[in-house]
Amino acid sequence: MDSLRGRSPLARRPPGARKTEDPSLFRALAYGDPARLHISETAVVNNALFNLSSGQITIGDYAFFGHNVSVLTGTHDWTKFGAERQSAVPKSGRDVVIEEGVWVSSNAIVVGPCRIGAHAVVGVGALVLGDVEPYTVVAGNPARVVRELVYPAGVTRAWHDS
Repeated sequence: MDSLRGRSPLARRPPGARKTEDPSLFRALAYGDPARLHISETAVVNNALFNLSSGQITIGDYAFFGHNVSVLTGTHDWTKFGAERQSAVPKSGRDVVIEEGVWVSSNAIVVGPCRIGAHAVVGVGALVLGDVEPYTVVAGNPARVVRELVYPAGVTRAWHDS
């Protein structure tokens, strides 16, 4: 996994991108400490926004994003008011993990803390507010399961199996 300390995973042109495509389609933005962002070298994040204010974000192998995806760890304390609310941001505890092979479709918003399991699909414009099981498709606002995907032969479930 890369963090932003080495070569930047935030400006990677994905395989198959045409030279005529606007480079801004492939320039992600990171708000907060870039050392909290870990993106696999095989992942494609396009022009995602990563808010790292309140946790780590990890993007697994072969995960890929549509355009304008937001992955947010940051939040504000809604019980505060005025200037105090602006600066009342937890420093940790809202990590986001996006596992291997996940497809996060365009305009989706992922809010931590959460884990999106291997090979799951997040539909266009979905609002993910909690964990997503591996091999499931979620859509809507808030996101809910709309389908389970068939496991390839020989594949077993991951972290949630008993």
